Amino acid sequence: MDPVRNPYAPGAGQRPPELAGRDKQLTAFEVVLERIARGRPERSVVLTGLRGVGKTVLLNHLRSAAIARSWGTGKIEARPDQGLRRPLSSALHMAVREIAAAHPDPESVDHFLGVLKSFALRATADKAMRERWQPGIDAPAVKGRADSGDIEIDLVELLVDAAGLARDVGVGIALFIDEMQDLGPDDVSAICGACHELSQDTAPLIVVGAGLPHLPAVLSASKSYSERLFTYHRIDRLDREAADHALIAPAEREDVEFTAEALDVLYENADGYPYFVQAYGKATWDVAAGSPITADDVRVGAPAAEEELAVGFFGSRYERATPAEREYMRAMADLAGDDGPVATSKIAVELGRKPASLSPARDGLIKKGLIYSAERGFIGFTVPHFGRYLRAQSD
Repeated sequence: MDPVRNPYAPGAGQRPPELAGRDKQLTAFEVVLERIARGRPERSVVLTGLRGVGKTVLLNHLRSAAIARSWGTGKIEARPDQGLRRPLSSALHMAVREIAAAHPDPESVDHFLGVLKSFALRATADKAMRERWQPGIDAPAVKGRADSGDIEIDLVELLVDAAGLARDVGVGIALFIDEMQDLGPDDVSAICGACHELSQDTAPLIVVGAGLPHLPAVLSASKSYSERLFTYHRIDRLDREAADHALIAPAEREDVEFTAEALDVLYENADGYPYFVQAYGKATWDVAAGSPITADDVRVGAPAAEEELAVGFFGSRYERATPAEREYMRAMADLAGDDGPVATSKIAVELGRKPASLSPARDGLIKKGLIYSAERGFIGFTVPHFGRYLRAQSD
């Protein structure tokens, strides 16, 4: 098979040739956009799931849906070592620029940009540093609005003003936040507070976040009412029909077919995880002699897919862990026969250590996004089949 024509695309956040199995979430978001367009109250949206299930891809599709309705949009990727002000300022600046040309009062737009600039400049406490760093907003800073230094107060004021601009134009603004669980506690609290204020005002501005399975717990720890602020969508692996469609539809556009047995083996290997579906599909295509692609082609291509996953998906994450953290993960893997959540008390017993002595390793792994707190007293891998990978490494 011609590798140039290979339609499959394994990659972090890379758009697959066919977005399969996400119709429910796409339809629900279209309803959100339409309700807001009609002045109806709506909640912001949160997507949660393990790595490799396609959260970022879906987030980008939702952004495309908003853009198709002429909304202003901006996107950021949260990082544990970065505050919210600078990246959110850039994202909101982009969103406002997208709707500014349609605004009937350019002076109002310029005034908002001045408020946005003041908000952004508060990201740096040192006055001399603020004078050296500029956020790239072509407007003089407006003092006295969204620049108190309290992120919760400032974000509410900023987003309420932004929503006012969007309302003037008759559209909305959507801010997309990937890896939302990596926001700091103050920033999470600020986002929840702002979403609460916006929802009470039926304002045409929403936040669409994506993150690991424990993101709802992070939000709830910040504001007890957060479960009522957001519509939550759990993004999981694809069922058999959707996984087959993700493989068949792109191949059909290249006049290529799969045998039923090939699809059986592919689903068994990929287990429905979208990233794995793309990885095994790509490797199988490259080794297949022609159409139809057979089960033997899948078996021949599988080692290449597994090697790619071992290096790029599993290995790169394992290398980020310290020796103590690797020991902790190996104990998790030995205890999690099905890669499900494991009791932290059992890990301590497995390692012959007191639970308190393992807290630094556990906390380090959580901060690195390798494990998450599934529920009180339980820990799970953020990467599907990571336990299987670790067990294979020790065999």
